[in-house]
Amino acid sequence: MFDLINMNPMLVMILEVLLICVKVVVVSLILFMLPLPLTYMERKVAGHIQVRLGPFRTGPHGILQPFADMIKLMFKEDIVPAKADKWLFKIAPVIAMVPVFAVYATVPFGESITIPYINKEITMYISDMNVGILYVLAIAGISVYGIILGGWASNSKYALFGGLRSSAQMISYELALSFACVGVVMLSNSLSLVDIVKSQSNWRWNILYQPVGFFIFLIAGIAEINRIPFDMPEDEGTLGAGYHAEYSAMRFAFFMLTEYVAMVTISTLAVLLFFGGWDGPGFLPGIVWFVIKVVAFIYLFMWARFTYPRYRFDQLMTIGWKILLPLSLLNILITGLVII
Repeated sequence: MFDLINMNPMLVMILEVLLICVKVVVVSLILFMLPLPLTYMERKVAGHIQVRLGPFRTGPHGILQPFADMIKLMFKEDIVPAKADKWLFKIAPVIAMVPVFAVYATVPFGESITIPYINKEITMYISDMNVGILYVLAIAGISVYGIILGGWASNSKYALFGGLRSSAQMISYELALSFACVGVVMLSNSLSLVDIVKSQSNWRWNILYQPVGFFIFLIAGIAEINRIPFDMPEDEGTLGAGYHAEYSAMRFAFFMLTEYVAMVTISTLAVLLFFGGWDGPGFLPGIVWFVIKVVAFIYLFMWARFTYPRYRFDQLMTIGWKILLPLSLLNILITGLVII
């Protein structure tokens, strides 16, 4: 039967389209559910670092606390400020959320697998774009428009300041983040994320050849996802939560979902670009190694949040423009000279 299907081009095309749709649904569901384990993990990490328990009473060891938060947000009153730009206020969280999901159209999660009995090879990515890294950097940058519009549409000075800080911060650090990826592209001689991972096979990870590029990528990545010590757009100490200060219920949840998925995205890119993707010892499947590496980076970001104090905004701009940007350009120059 499957031989007949393979002989029919129309059926093959229909099966390929259905397979892509299934992949999109599965990836989207996983991303939507990510805040549940990540909020629990972050609270527990904070608890252990600060020598306290964290969530403990809602379910065994507080494991049901994220579900309680989800139920609360779903049924909480959705308040729109009277003098806000209502249409922009409502659409801003969606504008911020959609791009961080669209990024995963080209992110590979592991090696291809073959389904038994039908001998059908399934790739562990939705699409292998030959300009994958450019697509990721371009689409991820669109998310800042949702934050800016959310801050402006709220008609609140604190939210507006948060949106302005976010625009300045993301534009500044996107340059260093993009330039940090150039050295990896030069070494792999490809813009495809799949090719970049394959070029690091047999433990030839780019972290060994691009330690400066990785350092720049890590610092700029933390700034891009608004995590402490670079959470200037939120900065509850001076802005009362910043750009999402006026949001509640599910629209607030969309902003939080965006932040968590963005953190996973930076962790995923760090693994793909510098730590060999799914490359690892053969006693575990490649996708398992990939998940372990991504979770390690997520833990690192959470650890940093509860360890370092917040920078001032002028210090943040100084680091981006006067340190990371020149350093990234120097890294590109040295990489080019070494390759030559």
